[in-house]
Amino acid sequence: MGEPGFLIRPLGRPGDLGWVVMAHGELYAAEFGWDATFEALVARIVADYAAGHDAAREAAWVAEAGGRRAGCVFCVAADEATAQLRILLVDPSARGRRLGARLVDHCVAFARQAGYARMKLWTNDPLAAARRIYLSRGFVLVAEEPHRSFGADLIGQIYQLDLRPGFGRCSPSGQPKPCGSTGSVPGRS
Repeated sequence: MGEPGFLIRPLGRPGDLGWVVMAHGELYAAEFGWDATFEALVARIVADYAAGHDAAREAAWVAEAGGRRAGCVFCVAADEATAQLRILLVDPSARGRRLGARLVDHCVAFARQAGYARMKLWTNDPLAAARRIYLSRGFVLVAEEPHRSFGADLIGQIYQLDLRPGFGRCSPSGQPKPCGSTGSVPGRS
């Protein structure tokens, strides 16, 4: 699907789990100077998913470029009504070709299909490219707080997207607000 040479497929091939952890550890250390505690966090997220996820309500995808892993994203249950987008990553060699946006779109579409009312995510302020994708998909910032994690001073940010028909981008405050009578999100078909 999409650009020639790109494929987004379900996570599950041998090596996928380890690649997700390794890629996050190496990339975030190189780009942001984050320490191994970040890689440990990713390892816990991946291990929890691998140990027993509900396939009807949780999924993960790996993007491939030219037959090589180039990105990933996970959708897990935060609670009965809330999906959580986790560990989005696009390898630098695959950036600038909308792969991150496509991964987020897969995650959001899955969450809608699974019947979640909302999706949330936690990110940190240096991740500007990811934030642009989230905002372009209608996520709104609902909370932020300074913290020291991964060997760095950061501002943690929580974004949320209302997945109910007719809700979404129209609510910059983060509070649900109908987008219009058509039930569609403006700017998206």
